Amino acid sequence: MIITIGGLAGTGTSTVASILSQNMGIPYLSAGDIFRQMAAEKGMDVLDFSKFAEGNTDIDREIDQRQAQAARESEDLIVEGRLSAYFVEAPLKTWLTAPLDVRSVRISHREDKPVELVREEILTREKSEAKRYQEIHNLDIGDMEVYHLIINTERFDAPGVAQIIEKAVEVI
Repeated sequence: MIITIGGLAGTGTSTVASILSQNMGIPYLSAGDIFRQMAAEKGMDVLDFSKFAEGNTDIDREIDQRQAQAARESEDLIVEGRLSAYFVEAPLKTWLTAPLDVRSVRISHREDKPVELVREEILTREKSEAKRYQEIHNLDIGDMEVYHLIINTERFDAPGVAQIIEKAVEVI
């Protein structure tokens, strides 16, 4: 089965995808992994490649294409990335959400930064990404109609969210 997992920063997409992969015995591919692979292919470290990618919309398109290609070539795959549901054919497209304050605290702990700084970084990043997604793909990241399952991760830990997704898979 192909499953996509998307969500904004701090919602737990990578953690949930990893747990789900282990629980279900299905490989997992993240947009971040593809980005790192592309950096290596160019002989660049991730920071240099990030700067290179800022003004190069072909990088975003290539990440989307590689995710879609991997899913087409797989019978079972969990694909994690903000836009995965838009480019990957999947019987279960999942979006994880959580309030901004919750996400800010999670990232603050993970990155050992002040919560208020993280909150501002999240807002800046999300505004920039929304604009970029609109310009590159004509997509509104806030449009949830593409998703089959939307989970607010505020009250559930990552293993619990993975269990919810597993239950959804059982009834498809």
